[in-house]
Amino acid sequence: MAMNLDDKLVVGISSRALFDLEEEHRIFETQGLQAYMEYQIAHENDILKPGTAFPLIKALHRLNSGDRQLTEIIIMSKNNANTSLRIFNSIRHYGLDISRAALVSGAKIAPYLEAFHTDLFLSANEEDVQEAINANVAAGIICSHDGLPIHPDDEIDQIRIAFDGDAVIFSDESERIYQAHGLAAFAAHEEENARKPLPDGPFAKLLRTLSLVQQQFDDDSLPIRTALVTARNAPAHERVIRTLRAWNVRIDEAFFLGGVPKSQVLKAFGAHIFFDDQPSHTESAAKLVPAARVPYKK
Repeated sequence: MAMNLDDKLVVGISSRALFDLEEEHRIFETQGLQAYMEYQIAHENDILKPGTAFPLIKALHRLNSGDRQLTEIIIMSKNNANTSLRIFNSIRHYGLDISRAALVSGAKIAPYLEAFHTDLFLSANEEDVQEAINANVAAGIICSHDGLPIHPDDEIDQIRIAFDGDAVIFSDESERIYQAHGLAAFAAHEEENARKPLPDGPFAKLLRTLSLVQQQFDDDSLPIRTALVTARNAPAHERVIRTLRAWNVRIDEAFFLGGVPKSQVLKAFGAHIFFDDQPSHTESAAKLVPAARVPYKK
């Protein structure tokens, strides 16, 4: 019987987002593909260290139990099959429930995202993420930071996902007004349009999907908790609240920071991943929590 992915939260993840492959990537960049392939084959029994997205992926597996299979994690990599054994050996070593992969030998990954009904794509490759965003798939460039400890044996009882608002959950319509005309014009525009729902951004569909997953659990046993962490403040807060209400979407915590740095709030929330469009925000956040940058659609 064919497996149906339509009713699952499908996350595509690159091998470099799941595991620490920075040294291997350096070999590829400086010595070329052949040297990279030889290195991976020679070390295919060496277990890779966890990467930035490892805790999130491990935690997502906890949503599956018995007959309730809510998530599907798929490796989507530019590796070829011949160099993939090290990745699968590491997956098996850590007990991750990942059995499906798209290994495209350097080809573009974006065309396969729709084929796998992908809800979220995480990668360290900016070009791949940009193409995913252009194809209307929620995607983020994983930020790596050496100072962020990752413990593969840690268990996460509740997945905590934080989102920026404009250009992430919502479109960049209002963000463009701010960039072009400044804060006063932005605030005036949002106050004037407070009752007009914001258009969807690249992560709107993912937020709706997460909300549907949450509805399958009691409030006292929610496996996922979400947060909106935005630079907006009053009076620009009202349009956001009314938009989420119009979408009938659940956000568990909301922070309207008005310029207060996001990183400490994200640490207090305990985010297992934070999505933002601004490099300054993701770079500072990545020192404390896993973060991913969302590029603008081109």
